[in-house]
Amino acid sequence: MNCERVPGGLEHSWWRDAVVYQIYPASFLDSNGDGLGDLQGIISKLDYIQSLGVDAIWLSPIFASPQHDMGYDISDYRTIHPPYGSVEQVEYLIKSLHDRSMRLLMDLVVNHTSSEHAWFKESRSSRSAAKRDWYFWRDPIYLPSGSRQPPNNWSSIFGGSAWHYDDETGQYYLALFLPSQPDLNWANEEMRRAAYDDMRFWLGRGVDGFRIDSMNLMSKHADLPNAEIVRPNDEFQSGEKWFASGPRMHEYIREMRADVFEEYKAMTVGELAFPKDVEAATNYVAQDRRELNMLFTGDVADMDFGVAGKYHRGDFHPGRLRAITDLWQTEMPKVGGWNTIYLENHDSGRSISRYASDAPEHRSVSAKMLATYLCTLSGTLFLLAGQEIGMANMPKDWGVEHYVDVEGRNHYESVLKARGGDASKMTDVLRELRLKARDHGRLPMQWDSTPNAGFSSSSATPWKNVNSDYEQWNVARQLDDPHSVLSYWKRILAVRKAHADTFIYGRFAMIGADVTGENVVAYERCSQDGERKALVVLNFSETVTDVEVGDQYEAWRLLMGNRTDDQIVAGRVTLGAFEGVIYCSWLD
Repeated sequence: MNCERVPGGLEHSWWRDAVVYQIYPASFLDSNGDGLGDLQGIISKLDYIQSLGVDAIWLSPIFASPQHDMGYDISDYRTIHPPYGSVEQVEYLIKSLHDRSMRLLMDLVVNHTSSEHAWFKESRSSRSAAKRDWYFWRDPIYLPSGSRQPPNNWSSIFGGSAWHYDDETGQYYLALFLPSQPDLNWANEEMRRAAYDDMRFWLGRGVDGFRIDSMNLMSKHADLPNAEIVRPNDEFQSGEKWFASGPRMHEYIREMRADVFEEYKAMTVGELAFPKDVEAATNYVAQDRRELNMLFTGDVADMDFGVAGKYHRGDFHPGRLRAITDLWQTEMPKVGGWNTIYLENHDSGRSISRYASDAPEHRSVSAKMLATYLCTLSGTLFLLAGQEIGMANMPKDWGVEHYVDVEGRNHYESVLKARGGDASKMTDVLRELRLKARDHGRLPMQWDSTPNAGFSSSSATPWKNVNSDYEQWNVARQLDDPHSVLSYWKRILAVRKAHADTFIYGRFAMIGADVTGENVVAYERCSQDGERKALVVLNFSETVTDVEVGDQYEAWRLLMGNRTDDQIVAGRVTLGAFEGVIYCSWLD
């Protein structure tokens, strides 16, 4: 097996080397007993975060917001949601991180604002308002019967129409998410300049970069055409062809980089919604295009989605992971682009529950196997707070009342209505919520075995119920246990950094399922000079599996894994249930 040679290689940089730790602010640590996580709670845990081997923190939105979509509906980009803290606390957080040679990424949500933002309030004040064109306003369509209809048939990503009627001005405005999240019109240059000023406000205070939310939705087709009817039984249809990666998208990103990001040497990672194909994705990050540093392509977090969408059944199969991994590890280097490496974020269920096993007998080894996968791939590594201790989805016996996030709950209510309000017919929908709902990644962090898992005081009521497994699965219980998931994460992150030329910047070759079998994913990593090689073998099943890897790996030594046999014998690797191992050529 020969590792794919990366054309020319890439220079080392902090954002390529980085391990980024995502924090959902409401769920990390409540320092004042109000049941909601806050900035002071984050500041108090910086030494812990650093001890993991983390280089940067990515904060989900902390800005002023009515919280209809948990902060992704921003009413003021320059102030902080009061329960989280203040601008001064953010400045102290930045200083504290920089003192530790760490960095801060903020969530940049500029596809839309809150309907309570001053821009939108002025925009909707009259048809002649100075900021009217900062958003999308269109006249109604009237049927011969006199019935008023939206300007087109686009559906909202959260269900229903993407258009909402304003009685005062007699027009509809576009909101691809919630009605309280109107889309900004990026074709308006004055609006773009105002958004850039808000970015500079934070970059000037020391923020090191941005994760750009819904990045490729900022350019819509100017005519806003009707969507093709692909769901004949639905009144509204997905308009993604017309609102995702529109005709001016690359122009906006290049302008943003030239006018804002380059001055501050800011790191940028874009969220790619509705991906088209490899070329469409790589065009955002190809080195010679000077747009973004990297992308979240979304596919690795969608591996159990159904054909009809997220909350339709589509069981995970390791072959899907094999194909996605091979695709991006081989295609991105061809254009000098850079990958993001992740399995979880605030919009997903926990990977251990979706792609491995959270059963008690398999949970620890499953978490370590997934860590092995993540830490042996080229790209910037992102993990969601709690992933380092093997946090899992909510218990399967929790009812729908525990699912409070608007995305999943709106879907449930929509299907329930279509089924005549009969909750007994909703088992299929509940199954998908229990795997994929955004609620799982937003559960409070499990710090210890005290009431409320140390997330909040024992007398407080957390904004969201703590997972009932917290007494067994928490930081304090794992901190001094050399065999814990937490300890494994620390070790494998150290190995990744010690052998960066192999695991971060090295060459890649996937080993086919004809060699490994369908339930095992295996690949080789090589340093650029080819002198150092590693073999990664991952079992995604509960069955003990023999893999005939071949004589070329004979006597390679164990670098990471939960086993006592420290070398490959007779070209064979035997894996226990959900086990992952790394063998290498350079140990004696």
